[in-house]
Amino acid sequence: MFVGHYAAALAAKAAEPRAPLWSYVAAAQLVDIGWSGLIMTGAERVSFDPHLPGSALVLEHMPWTHSLPGALAWAVGAALLARWALKVPPRAAVFVGAVVFSHWLLDLVVHRPDLALWFGGPKVGFGLWNIPVAEQAVEIGLLAIAGAAWTAERVRAGQSAWPAAAFLTFLVTLQIVAMLLPPAGGTVAMGANALAAYLLTTAIAALVERRARSAAACLRDEPAGA
Repeated sequence: MFVGHYAAALAAKAAEPRAPLWSYVAAAQLVDIGWSGLIMTGAERVSFDPHLPGSALVLEHMPWTHSLPGALAWAVGAALLARWALKVPPRAAVFVGAVVFSHWLLDLVVHRPDLALWFGGPKVGFGLWNIPVAEQAVEIGLLAIAGAAWTAERVRAGQSAWPAAAFLTFLVTLQIVAMLLPPAGGTVAMGANALAAYLLTTAIAALVERRARSAAACLRDEPAGA
């Protein structure tokens, strides 16, 4: 799963808008941001099998990011960081942590059994990757539902719908590009490419939200009857 993870970010933004959009977007892929760095250093390991359906990834060793206790630790750390560094309300900080943990739950649906229930414990995964069409349908479907919820929340709050439309368009485009590009040549290249994609998406989220706030401020400051 790739952009489907961002469905959790959009749903959280709709339910608890007091945290910045970029923080939810970063939270949705925080586990994979850590994973990208760790596979580049060799602390976690991945290989490729082009004969596998859906995804060629063979996720051999990733206890620090994709084990159940590892994911919980990332989630708690993110919630505490959001509360301390971003000064968001406690409820918003909890939502940030929940978005981080959602990554493991969504991976559980699509991954083959490679998610450890505890360090060195049995590995689980429902394997929807093995049915590529169904996996893509679930991924885009989740994104569409969450995007619709976020858009509806903005409209109810008297805000413009264009930021939601713009960001969703970017995410769908990113998914198409990721599907068409050939696999990266090696784990270091893959880790670097993945990390760049996650950071770019976070930056786009921050830019979209900033532009939306600027546009709203301009409308508020516009003289009546202008």
